Amino acid sequence: MKLTINKIAERLGLPTATMDRWIRQGRIPVQKSGIECIFRQSVLKKWAEAHNLEFAISKKNSIKSEDTVLENLLQVMKRGGVFHHIQDDTVEGVLKSAADNMIHFSIDEKEKIFLKLLEREKLTSTGIGRGIAIPHPRTPLTDIVIHPAITTCFFEKPVDFNAVDDRPVFVMFVLLSPSIKTHLHLLSRLSFCVRSDRFIDFLKTFPASEQLFEEIYSMEGI
Repeated sequence: MKLTINKIAERLGLPTATMDRWIRQGRIPVQKSGIECIFRQSVLKKWAEAHNLEFAISKKNSIKSEDTVLENLLQVMKRGGVFHHIQDDTVEGVLKSAADNMIHFSIDEKEKIFLKLLEREKLTSTGIGRGIAIPHPRTPLTDIVIHPAITTCFFEKPVDFNAVDDRPVFVMFVLLSPSIKTHLHLLSRLSFCVRSDRFIDFLKTFPASEQLFEEIYSMEGI
């Protein structure tokens, strides 16, 4: 099958620059031929699934419908990934580590995400209490974020986020969204989870990614 690089990037929910770079680096099963890309649909779908992406071959299922069909928390957390043993002991350091671990962005895009997270944190802490923080940019990063993602980071040592209850943070959920509507939707669902005493105790076990996803699946009642 042949499609332009822009169309494939759109249907994978990736920035075109990222798509072009991954093709050049041989990181994606697509071959470039002029302005078109040659690929096997089954192979590309399998690759997308392995990287927590969706490949929508139909335009009506593409990212343009993202804001009208809001995703559940599980899908968005899988896309963002789960990282353990984040070792820095400062807010700036753990935010930088989170941005660096995001696989769907270029180095420049990661730096922009980090600076926007830090800018928001300087306004007021995103430490919501009980050892949890939910960092996010002040406004949606519409120029680089296409699909929403929540990146979960467990810290090697608790970090002082100047949280509302003065407790140090042991886990943060970095929320990136392409729109305010999507941001509020996901923040509401995540807030529901972290209000649960049982869920907080579960997080303190530093669960593996699959265990965390199973727990989110259960809480959302999917």
